Amino acid sequence: MIPMDSSKLGRSMYELMMRTSTELPEDVTCALEKAREREPVHSTAANTLDIILKSAELSRANRLPICQDTGVPFAVVRAPQAVDTAEITRALVSALKTLTIEGVLRQNCVDPVNGSNSGDNTGPHVPQVHYEPSEGPIRVDFMLKGGGSENVSTQYSLPCDELRAGRDLEGVRRCVLDAVFKAQGRGCAPGFISVCIGGDRASGYLVAKKGLFRKLGEANPDVDLARLESVITEEANMLGIGPMGLGGNTTLLGCALNAAGRHPASFFVTVSYSCWATRRYSVELDETGGVARWL
Repeated sequence: MIPMDSSKLGRSMYELMMRTSTELPEDVTCALEKAREREPVHSTAANTLDIILKSAELSRANRLPICQDTGVPFAVVRAPQAVDTAEITRALVSALKTLTIEGVLRQNCVDPVNGSNSGDNTGPHVPQVHYEPSEGPIRVDFMLKGGGSENVSTQYSLPCDELRAGRDLEGVRRCVLDAVFKAQGRGCAPGFISVCIGGDRASGYLVAKKGLFRKLGEANPDVDLARLESVITEEANMLGIGPMGLGGNTTLLGCALNAAGRHPASFFVTVSYSCWATRRYSVELDETGGVARWL
């Protein structure tokens, strides 16, 4: 195993979570600023976006939570096999508990059987940590995904008679727009969606959720998917739902489409919705566990 400095690793995971909770990513901020420019001056949509941007600015300046909902802590760790992944898990759990004690993260983990709150944001399968072997440097992607956006995430099985959606990209388009329309303002629009085309019931949600780490505006390498992303974003913004569901020209900040191999008998379309407060950061660690660079 490659040894790491536990204090450096702990500090890195603490800073990753602190930044995720209190600093809106630059690409999300830029997308919100562009959205405000598309709205008529003094309109409800423009005023709502002004409030959102001001709130995010205050959170960053004062290291205060962007949203009162801690959400579900979700991490993807890419590391060589020689790295002690259990050590990274311990550092993530420790940082989560510390930030909860400090009041940065609301106590958000509830036992589904007896309804008790763990009090430190940890519990069975919480935090969610997914490991992927990698030949490159250690990378940790971390996300706090709120309950409101998770509640409007959904999955379709094609063909879908209700939407007249077949097993093709047109069917995918119909499903995604239906999900956005049904979400209305409940997911704290304008949102960012990631979609898994294919996969199975379980992998569809995981692939879709991981897709939210993709930067807004980053090109999809698949030409057909890139074209469909633009079409979905444009058509979703014609629905008139607008910021917080109060009407306006921006309902979606972006759409990320991902493809996963499927069983011949199944064709799932899984939509993972993220609110305007898309809280996610990625960090690359050096061999000691310290921050090498933010991604």
